[in-house]
Amino acid sequence: MREIKTVALVGLGAIGAFVAPRLKEQLGDQFRVIAGGARRERLENNGVFINDVNYKFHIVDPKEQTGYADFAIFATKNTQLDQAILDMKHQIGPETIVMSLLNGVTSEEKIKKAYYKEKVLTTIIRLPSLNQGGRITYPEKKGKISFGEERNEVLSEQVKAVKQLFDQAGISYEIPEDMLKTMWMKYMTNVSENQTCAILGTPYKGFAVSQHIEYIRENSAREVIAVAQKKGINLTEEDLIAHQEYIHNLIPHGKPSTLQDIEAGKKTEVETFAGDMIRMGKELGVPTPYNEIFYHMICALEEKNEGKFQV
Repeated sequence: MREIKTVALVGLGAIGAFVAPRLKEQLGDQFRVIAGGARRERLENNGVFINDVNYKFHIVDPKEQTGYADFAIFATKNTQLDQAILDMKHQIGPETIVMSLLNGVTSEEKIKKAYYKEKVLTTIIRLPSLNQGGRITYPEKKGKISFGEERNEVLSEQVKAVKQLFDQAGISYEIPEDMLKTMWMKYMTNVSENQTCAILGTPYKGFAVSQHIEYIRENSAREVIAVAQKKGINLTEEDLIAHQEYIHNLIPHGKPSTLQDIEAGKKTEVETFAGDMIRMGKELGVPTPYNEIFYHMICALEEKNEGKFQV
């Protein structure tokens, strides 16, 4: 079986921080973080705090030709994906296995167009992380990566290789038989939970204590189910109901990434959530009124952060 000896990661934020310490411990300097310019200098000089520990990783400039990595991981925001694809040019070759930890259901397709589509796995990550002032925190035993080919009745050689690496590094994972459904399940939660919290300014506790907030979450999630079913993906009302217990048991003060972005004055992933939902809905003839409202409200919040409403 193939062994992964070198790993390149682009995106050392709230998501990349889940795998980076473990991969550094397992691979040493054969684990490299791709970053250039001022970001490279900052990471080299100051490191990054992850669960109150300061880590300094092997930083490689995107222009540096190190030889192709065995395994490449994208962990940026969707707003940074186009640049990340360019930055990984010297890391991804014909035999490089590629994993995207980005939100949404479109990042894999964009990466496939740029590189070698048969090497791109289908992946999601569930991680209740916070990035506050550059200090990243998450519960040690809460995160999990789900990955594989779209179907995994029999594991491919590249899935086996990543599985072996994750076992060695102590990275929590699962390999669902139907990875495509698992991805859309995560997308449903992002679209409904992230955007509801961002607009209302509520942490996860809101879903457990307010029937009104829960109503918004459930009905926006049903739009995702309708689009998924049109695409032949077996996402159902039962999946929505089953997820309710999970969302009600999340850390009450935890905040999804879109709310964190709004509070930090950053651009959000609204194009990946509501934007993609609206576009897919129009293509498939599925109404998406909740997401249309979400889209315009979150864009308005971004404009507010930019000071457009000041008089």
